[in-house]
Amino acid sequence: MSVLEVNKGVNRPIVFKGFKAQYISFLAIGLVAILLIFAILYVIGVNIYVTLIVVLPSGAAYMAYIQNLSKKYGQHGLMKNMANKILPDNITTNSANIFQQINTTYEINTTGKDIPHTKS
Repeated sequence: MSVLEVNKGVNRPIVFKGFKAQYISFLAIGLVAILLIFAILYVIGVNIYVTLIVVLPSGAAYMAYIQNLSKKYGQHGLMKNMANKILPDNITTNSANIFQQINTTYEINTTGKDIPHTKS
């Protein structure tokens, strides 16, 4: 008789050091950008201490910002918040024709084309 393992982590978000789901990729992209800034400053010839003074606090601040977003919004909350921001507050129209067409239902006839169904 074989022993099967039960995977209890199905449908759970990926978590790495407290960062959840898409925040892991945000963190990776940001840290690569900070690494590139460090490399550019080093190649230009900026003093290493000045480079470290610029890079280390900015990296720590970026990590704290992403950690705050992860805790505040969770797995899908940031995307929902961004989606809610682009929704209009209200919809205006100068005609009632739009609302009159809402009650019209459609049925498919034998030819496969949509025809309006009128209530009798």
